[in-house]
Amino acid sequence: MKIVRYQTDQGAAYAALQPNGKYHAIAGDIFGVYQVTDWPVIPGKILAPIAPGNILAIGLNYKKHAEEGGKGVPERPMLFLKSTSSLQNPGDPIEIPVKLASSEVDFECELAVVIGKKCKNVSKADALNYVLGYTCANDVSARDWQQKWGGGQFCQGKSFDTFCPMGPVLVTRDEIPNPNDLKIKTILNGVALQDWNTSDMVFDVPTLIEFLSGSKTLLPGTVILTGTPHGVGFARKPPVFMKAGDTVTIEIEKIGSLTNPVINEKV
Repeated sequence: MKIVRYQTDQGAAYAALQPNGKYHAIAGDIFGVYQVTDWPVIPGKILAPIAPGNILAIGLNYKKHAEEGGKGVPERPMLFLKSTSSLQNPGDPIEIPVKLASSEVDFECELAVVIGKKCKNVSKADALNYVLGYTCANDVSARDWQQKWGGGQFCQGKSFDTFCPMGPVLVTRDEIPNPNDLKIKTILNGVALQDWNTSDMVFDVPTLIEFLSGSKTLLPGTVILTGTPHGVGFARKPPVFMKAGDTVTIEIEKIGSLTNPVINEKV
């Protein structure tokens, strides 16, 4: 099932995309008991599929990306956090930071995993049973703040407002039995700059969930960003960074396309 979250006068609501292209309202709690009703709806503004409680991100999780960055494949999953305030909706702009200026804002296509129920110390074999579904994400990164001015931490360069677009739909796990066999790409201004497959992950999705839930509780609504393939802007010669006026699209097989324009932050 493909689920959209959309804005209503009463707040956010969920609907299920039907085979005929129409939407039916979802009643209940998508992190608990819910059902697709017979009530047709016409979604207005499409929002990010969920409002995450935590955004857990994994670095250097594609073999060729680890190689292009010159750091090699990590021994264990490399975890960093993105602020939940970095969330952005499909179609809404990515803002280039102006107040804390960055001239090196990069794109990163990523498969986002949404945890559906509380879990701790789960096994790799059982991990996917805790997944609600999957969506597209862009782990937007200010490389100058990430690599030079962040005090050795990634969070500053990863957490500016609008730096985590997600969507446009959440695809439930039954439609994607193997999340590590999906085509994934970034298209910037009509040119594909990343074009690879999630099979190249160093640590596959079940391994990541096992690791991240080890001695830690993953709450429903937790988002796991699973890393990006090679072809990112900073590793290109010459480097390619996003700028105001650009349009960036993340495409993932079986999920769809997430598109955002790029503007300068208004201060």
